[in-house]
Amino acid sequence: MRKLVAGLDGCRAGWVMATVPAAGPTAGPTAGATAGPTAGAGEGAGPGDLRIELVTDLGTVVRQLEEGRLTAAAIDIPIGLAPDAPRPVDAEARRSLGPRKSSVFPAPVRPVLAAQSYADACAISRAACGRAISRQLFNILGKIREVDALQSPSLQDRLFEMHPELSFTHLAGAPMRFHKATEEGRRERLDALRREFGDLGDVARTRPRGSQPDDVLDAVVGAWTARRYVARTHIRLGGELDQRGLRMEIIA
Repeated sequence: MRKLVAGLDGCRAGWVMATVPAAGPTAGPTAGATAGPTAGAGEGAGPGDLRIELVTDLGTVVRQLEEGRLTAAAIDIPIGLAPDAPRPVDAEARRSLGPRKSSVFPAPVRPVLAAQSYADACAISRAACGRAISRQLFNILGKIREVDALQSPSLQDRLFEMHPELSFTHLAGAPMRFHKATEEGRRERLDALRREFGDLGDVARTRPRGSQPDDVLDAVVGAWTARRYVARTHIRLGGELDQRGLRMEIIA
């Protein structure tokens, strides 16, 4: 069985997952490659070695990892949460990103996972670490809970945290100049990915429902990161353990 790795990026409908072979450059998708519109990992297809699909149940990805159908998966979500202070790894990532440092926002402290509203989350965060959380962070709190509920120290060896902007920086050799949601930013990231995956323009335009073009590109650079991780050519920021024994680290 050919070894596969994946990158995952959150979107409104769930998670965009990009799957590629664990070793070697891909052949690149042909024009018109699309993602399947259905919910389960393992559905949806695109020509070539790159596969883009929508996953609404992250447990399906964990099962693929446990069964060996996936070797590793990089996911754009905080893993490992400090009890009462910002994570050092987030500050380290911001220092690495220069003009794109604002793309890394502090992970919540662990008590915030119990919050039921934005006001509640801000109050819990202030009590624990002295400051509120952003609305942007609150909007992904459900996804952080989803990953945290599935995660364990042993699973983290296969399902680990990445940050797209940090990965794009290492892929391109310098931080991206433009925001990913702009046309210039999409072109810049497509150019960076082309050397590994060929022309992804049609794949980014024909994206899974409930996702944006930058969600697809972030998932693909996550797959590139997972490939580096399997080959042991990755870089690792951070590494401190949280209360559950999870590493507060980012892989690129």
